[in-house]
Amino acid sequence: MAAVYSGISLKLKSKTTSWEDKLKLAHFAWISHQCFLPNKEQVLLDWARQSLVAFYKKKLELKEDIVDRLWIYIDNILHSRKLQNFLKNGKTINLQISLVKIINERIAEFSLLGSQRNICAVLSCCQGILSVPALSVIYTAKQELMVALLSQLCWLSCRQPEGAVVAQLFEVIHLALSHYLLIQKQQVNPKRAFGEVIGHLFQPCLVLRHLLSVGTWTQADQGQLRQALSRDIRTQIEALLCGGAFQPELLSSYKEELLEQQQGDTKIGAMKNLLTPTGAMIAKLVDTGYCEPSLHATVVANSVALLYKLFLKSYFKEGNQLLCFHVLPKLFGCLRISHLQEEQIKALTTSDWTTELLVVEQLLNLVVNNNIYNVAADRIRHGEVQFHFYCRLAKLLINHSQASLPSWFRCLKILISLNHLILEPDLDDLVASAWIDAEVAEFRTKKAQEALINTLFQTYAKLRQVPRLFEEVLGVICRPAAEELRQPVLTSGPSTVICECLLELPLNQVLDTWSLIVEKFQSLVLPHLRSDMDMALKSLSLSLLLHCIMFNMRSLDTSTPLPVIRRTQSTMEKMLRELVQPLLDLILDPQGPELEFWLQKVSDSALLLSCTWAQVDTMLSLNCSQYHSMSGALTNVTLEISDLPLLLPGVETKHWEKIGKLTAQFDSLGRYCLEQLYLQKMKRTLMHPCFHSEEALQTLRSDAAYILRSGKESLTQGTMACWDSHVGTVNDLTYPVAHWHLIVSNLTVLMSYLCPDDTSYLASILLRSLPMSKAHEDSADEEPYITLEKISKALLHSPLFPEMQSLHSAFLMCINAKCVSVLCSDIQSEKNLLKKQLPWLFEMDHTVVAHWETRFARVGPEGVDPREEVAPNLLSLVKSGFPIELDEEQLESIMELLEVISALHLDSLLTPYHVHCFLLLLSMAITTLGSACSSSLTLKFLMKSYRLLGYLQRGKNARSVLKILYVSDIFEIILTSLFKTSSRLLLEKDDSSWQEFLQVIGTFLEQLLQMLIQIKLSLVLNFGKIIAFLSSCKPYTEAASGKRLENQNSLDRQLLLISLAKLCQVLGPFVKERKQQHEASEVLPELLQQAILQTGTVLQLCWEHGALGLHLPSTLISSATTLFEADMSQHSRNRGAESSQIDKMLFSHTALYQSIYSQILSELPTLAGNIQSFRAALQFLTLFFLAPELHPKKDSAFSSLFHSVRKVLADPDIPIQVIHDIEPDLGDLFTHMLEVGSTEDFRMVMQYILQGLEVKNMWTADLQAILSAITLIKLLLNCPLSGEKATLFWLACPQIITALTLQNREACQEQSLLLTVVGPVLDTLASLLRRGEEIIHNPHHVSLAFSILLTVPLDHLKPPEYGSIFLRIHNVLFSILQCHPKIMLKAIPSFLNSFNRLVFSVMHEGRQKDKGSTDDLTVVLECARLVERMYSHIAAKAEEFTVFSPFMVAQYVTETQKVTLYPAVKDLLQEGIYLILDLCIERDIHFLRVSLQPGVRDIFKELYSDYEKYHKAKQEGEKRYSA
Repeated sequence: MAAVYSGISLKLKSKTTSWEDKLKLAHFAWISHQCFLPNKEQVLLDWARQSLVAFYKKKLELKEDIVDRLWIYIDNILHSRKLQNFLKNGKTINLQISLVKIINERIAEFSLLGSQRNICAVLSCCQGILSVPALSVIYTAKQELMVALLSQLCWLSCRQPEGAVVAQLFEVIHLALSHYLLIQKQQVNPKRAFGEVIGHLFQPCLVLRHLLSVGTWTQADQGQLRQALSRDIRTQIEALLCGGAFQPELLSSYKEELLEQQQGDTKIGAMKNLLTPTGAMIAKLVDTGYCEPSLHATVVANSVALLYKLFLKSYFKEGNQLLCFHVLPKLFGCLRISHLQEEQIKALTTSDWTTELLVVEQLLNLVVNNNIYNVAADRIRHGEVQFHFYCRLAKLLINHSQASLPSWFRCLKILISLNHLILEPDLDDLVASAWIDAEVAEFRTKKAQEALINTLFQTYAKLRQVPRLFEEVLGVICRPAAEELRQPVLTSGPSTVICECLLELPLNQVLDTWSLIVEKFQSLVLPHLRSDMDMALKSLSLSLLLHCIMFNMRSLDTSTPLPVIRRTQSTMEKMLRELVQPLLDLILDPQGPELEFWLQKVSDSALLLSCTWAQVDTMLSLNCSQYHSMSGALTNVTLEISDLPLLLPGVETKHWEKIGKLTAQFDSLGRYCLEQLYLQKMKRTLMHPCFHSEEALQTLRSDAAYILRSGKESLTQGTMACWDSHVGTVNDLTYPVAHWHLIVSNLTVLMSYLCPDDTSYLASILLRSLPMSKAHEDSADEEPYITLEKISKALLHSPLFPEMQSLHSAFLMCINAKCVSVLCSDIQSEKNLLKKQLPWLFEMDHTVVAHWETRFARVGPEGVDPREEVAPNLLSLVKSGFPIELDEEQLESIMELLEVISALHLDSLLTPYHVHCFLLLLSMAITTLGSACSSSLTLKFLMKSYRLLGYLQRGKNARSVLKILYVSDIFEIILTSLFKTSSRLLLEKDDSSWQEFLQVIGTFLEQLLQMLIQIKLSLVLNFGKIIAFLSSCKPYTEAASGKRLENQNSLDRQLLLISLAKLCQVLGPFVKERKQQHEASEVLPELLQQAILQTGTVLQLCWEHGALGLHLPSTLISSATTLFEADMSQHSRNRGAESSQIDKMLFSHTALYQSIYSQILSELPTLAGNIQSFRAALQFLTLFFLAPELHPKKDSAFSSLFHSVRKVLADPDIPIQVIHDIEPDLGDLFTHMLEVGSTEDFRMVMQYILQGLEVKNMWTADLQAILSAITLIKLLLNCPLSGEKATLFWLACPQIITALTLQNREACQEQSLLLTVVGPVLDTLASLLRRGEEIIHNPHHVSLAFSILLTVPLDHLKPPEYGSIFLRIHNVLFSILQCHPKIMLKAIPSFLNSFNRLVFSVMHEGRQKDKGSTDDLTVVLECARLVERMYSHIAAKAEEFTVFSPFMVAQYVTETQKVTLYPAVKDLLQEGIYLILDLCIERDIHFLRVSLQPGVRDIFKELYSDYEKYHKAKQEGEKRYSA
């Protein structure tokens, strides 16, 4: 042993041994158990340390790779499991300071020089030391080492390293910060802690925090830093700064520095010795040498807000507001914007402004949120020091306007909310720079501007100084400026703000403002308006303000004081006489060369004021009887065509004609306002008692025509912009949208007075402006403003649209014309022939009604039946080849039009339009599709067409189609076309879209046949022709010959099978019903028999082909089910007859049914992947089980079927939701199985249930076994059990409840199993308790239910989970309360314990939270309603619960004291507890008042007071009126 020891030790120290060998020996010595060295761990670590120390002190020369390997060797030792075990066993190992120093030196070298050699190994060594408490003590014992390490680590990170080193570096920084924070908390010398942080850590920590905040290392290209780690380090840096720079012990120093220096009474000698923490901190902050110049300003800006936040966090309390303020100017002085002079507007870039303004916003928010500024205290006690600072800041912001930045608006908004006097001296400049002259385009900036204007108006509204504010606004508008460069004064944002403000103002203030604007208009604008472009624009701005005020003020009514009414009347008269009429005179007589733009703006202003005046005059006349309209009483209107003086006295009709010609030159606001005037005239005319007279109708038609045709040209042009729905933004680009909006929103007024041509024009505009493509529709929805597409889409989906029959029909005919233009675009030569064969394609709107009414009238003995014209044409076209062939582009266009048709209410069409639409859709459905059309697009087109045909035939006029086409003709036309189309389709065997298409076709054919039976129209003829066609078609003749086909050719067989199956499905029940009613007719049963035989033949071949696919299609299984059902119906009808033909038929089908049964049984788990196929399979199995003569002889059908179903339930690949969806179908199957099955079969089912509920399944995580057993229990509970089977089930019930208890206990330990297992357990338990009402007599079994409920957790759940679990617990409690009252008498405490858990959880979830939204409150409210309902059920059983009622109330108020509930939740719970208080007698109330704790007692007094005031009083009132 000694030889081993001495040999290794000597070789490690020997100069002759190579370093390669030394490292190998050292490595061997560390890992080998055969090498025994006294204190081996210490010796080897010291050897490596001494070697590195000697190398770095230049006492030893080593190669770089040897140095690397020495670092790696130390790192391996520090991270080795051996060292961990060594330390865990209580042994110690000494790290020398020299090792820690060279680690610090290396990190400093990396940070200064940027060298990365050995960096990973050095950082790993550092991490190894810091992560082990026994080793990290060397850092924590010598604080200066930790400070140096942390400082150098932060500087290293500030170099923004990349690659693998990033994650390692930040792990080390995280560890170092954690250790330093512990040291900092134990520091007893606050000045030393301050010096360490400010002197060594302040600057690197601020730079590092900034880099982390901007996500330097979390970008996509360097995603090595986890978000959580980045957040933790930022939090640690804030804690470090708080614990060093803002310690509680330094408060006095801050006060001496900030407050006494301000007072100027500090002695010079004391100043020399004073610790000035703020000055030291700011000096370090603004020092330019600690980071790159490009980064310095941003770091300073972001640090200013952080430091102020930390200062407030540490020192803010009542009485310290002034101290907290004095830090603000000093920190604000660190920002570059604080040093800007008035002329230095472009000293900073937009990016710099963005950064600094965001910081200013944060500082001001901190002032507001902490209530630092108290206006009265600042003025009385502190000489308005804060006020003057905020005024300087406000002046700075206004002098350096940054209207493109949202933060600039937000800063001004905060200053207004602090004190409106801060901005009062510069109010005009504020209004100009932030509103009137501001160029705001970006949406976020607009919202910020809107918020500022809102605050401004709300503030002056509260001060009752809105006229003063408007005076400033008018002053800015009327001052000389380049008006054409200004944006509209009132867009939707400011308009909304002013509207809200005006509604709160007294009418006198509104009238003051109104009069002020009129006076300014008269004195400053009107005299200089002629031929002055700037004045014309100012007049429009003032008109918009007047419009906004007049439209949005509160209306007069009968309760308005008479002086206000008289003043309003006077203002209206003055405005009309002195403003509106002079403006109209000005545009009627321009005097001089007409300036087109000037004339447009003046006419806009004049007509806007005219329209506004007219509408306000009408509104005041209607609402206030004491207001006398200058237009005359509404009942004394003299009717003249286009006589607008009805609304605007003093202007003659010929003048309005001239104005109309003038406005027709411009797509502008004036034209829009003139349309509004005509609309207003129509409304006033309609209010006249004689509006039915010929003169009135002529006037209404003329006005409606003018409104519609006014914007006809503009709607057909291509250039238009979206509109914000405000009148002030109507211009040449937005006018088309505004015009269309005006028409569509007033269609109910206009429609009755439009001629057919105008209606057709409206319909064409509607169709053209609809968003056809999905991309266009989505992009339109994203726009915040109104567009043509949005208006048209809203009209299309409006419930009023179908009520406007003329427009609805015209729109349908427009779609027809569009479809025909697509269909006939390539067949110009054959169009005349096509007009004879398909005349309905070429019918116009005004001819369609007359045409079809004539055709219907000709039906009779002397006329020609339309059915003899239409059907032969269509059939000949389909058979010979349809002359119209669509390529892919045309087909997509048709698909877009079909989407529009699908939005219409097709079930409410008039009869002619219904027939026309049916023929149009049918013609498109049977059109030949080009070879370029893909199979998927073809199927989509066909499905859309036949879905629409089905929707149409569910309408009220569906029978009218049968006047022109027999059902058998429709059947033949459709299937002939589809057989041809299917032969060209290239589809996979298991294509889901083909199966979906078959379902759509099947549904439509079934609908046709059902309609035929309902109206009983030539049943034998129609069904006979259908069966004859199906038996003679090519697919059936090939099937009857037994010919095998390829996949493409087998599609038409599937179509044939679906058609035959639907025929059997509809005809079978009808024949059975007629037989039961003894109606003598043997033809239909024979036809049904033929259909069954044909269906069986086709099914046989289709089944053989379908079995080759991945799974059986749902349509194939449902067809088999339909055939089987019809066959059974026939079999039961003929069971007593002796017919060899029937026996033969039954025998041949028996083999088919048994084959289908065996295949479905084997593939049942696979079919569960497709819920439709699975449902169809279950229906077939249910029918098969009802035919015992078909059951296999060898195996038990019950056993085979049960095992297949059990496999499905136990299959983990089948989602739980699928099992839940198919439970009704499984229930039907089980009902029939249990009816036929024996007692032994039932015993087998119960055995599998009990095996599935064994607790070992939970331990082995076999959840499917548990869930399948629970599902089986639910299925059995839904089956009508009787006799021995019922006895067996209820004998096993105690065992089932016990097993559910154990399963629930285990599942509740896993959060993930709450909805998966616990929910179904609770559902099953509730069902057991309900069904066992008269059967479960043992109280122990019910008490087990309480133990289940008390185990289920109700906290830390997501809202949907909470609501689901809560409801299920409530259902179990309700089942016990209602179904087991005798047992509950002995278990009331357990019941109340379970119920109180629900009450307390609702209180916990329904409490008002500091953060978060109230989106989840809906779930809590539902749960609170359940609690209230349970309280009512408890109160209904007064005798049982009277003794416990005071305790229930006590528990309720005790828990209520702990939380503040949302009012809605509180109201529901109180309504419930009031019912319990009804049960309390006077002695109980006295007991509660005496025994409750003082705080709870107050809550109870308040509750009882409300109870007596509201609930009890209401009850007494009801008793008074009860018999």
